[in-house]
Amino acid sequence: MAKKGKKYQDAQSKVDRQKFYNVEEAISLAKETNIANFDASVEVAFRLGIDTRKNDQQIRGAVVLPHGTGKSQRVLVFAKGDKITEAEEAGADYVGDSDYVNKIQQGWFDFDVVVATPDMMGEVGKLGRVLGPKGLMPNPKTGTVTMDVKKAVEEIKAGKVEYRAEKSGIVHASIGKTSFDEDKLVENFNALKDVLTKAKPSSAKGTYFKSVSVTTTMGPGIKVDTSGFKL
Repeated sequence: MAKKGKKYQDAQSKVDRQKFYNVEEAISLAKETNIANFDASVEVAFRLGIDTRKNDQQIRGAVVLPHGTGKSQRVLVFAKGDKITEAEEAGADYVGDSDYVNKIQQGWFDFDVVVATPDMMGEVGKLGRVLGPKGLMPNPKTGTVTMDVKKAVEEIKAGKVEYRAEKSGIVHASIGKTSFDEDKLVENFNALKDVLTKAKPSSAKGTYFKSVSVTTTMGPGIKVDTSGFKL
């Protein structure tokens, strides 16, 4: 096992590994223990009491964080006709149809999010094998397959975050940058928590929020007290 660096060890020494911090304390401590020499992301991991093998317990969706993520998202829109102009006016970085399908098939991936109108999904479906593994395939559940491309692009640019429970039931997401004020990070955290609360499957039994932790890109994990989370 690789030895942790001195800066990391110093940061880790500030975290009581036996303690569960309230949200405000956890975020404050995450900022304090950030060791990156850049504006690191503040990330949260929710371990949910769900069985993702069951279709009705597969949690996936998107939420527009009140204060964004601090990251600029490059948006590719597959559309045609008037929807091309609509997407361009909304701020999409790339807009087109089959030309971009061919470009991606040749290895081009200079984008972070893909939006498509329903009538383009026949073409976009050809990219399932390359976009799917990267988590880039448009999906109605996340609002990226829609005729309202203006709303989709504007929400993504404003800080929309997609979330999806992994096989183990863990949802990872960024809630901002270490340069954000603590209260803004708390509000972003609560926005994500609230949407996950509403997404709780009726068939899920037992404890829903099994564990939650906050960390920065290179910092130590900080356990969050979930006892006050309302379901």
